[in-house]
Amino acid sequence: MRVNGTRVVKPATQVGAGDVLTFAQGDRIRVIRVTALAIRRGPAPEAQTLFDDLTPPATDDTPGAARSGPRPTKKDRRAFDAFRDQDDAAG
Repeated sequence: MRVNGTRVVKPATQVGAGDVLTFAQGDRIRVIRVTALAIRRGPAPEAQTLFDDLTPPATDDTPGAARSGPRPTKKDRRAFDAFRDQDDAAG
């Protein structure tokens, strides 16, 4: 995680309005600017009004975007591994 471009190692780093946060979320890098701080802990829609998302939109060349369809089952993975092992033995 980075705050205003500086790497942060302590989990208790303070942030304020105007700070830019850069962090990994899944397989993406998110960049957000804090616009205000909340007075109380509230719901997600309220929290979303307190920052601007500066992350560029995802493109088709993003890792993970190439997969299509549902996640393979354990049976599917075993069948694929068996097919791959046959191919390796033949070639």
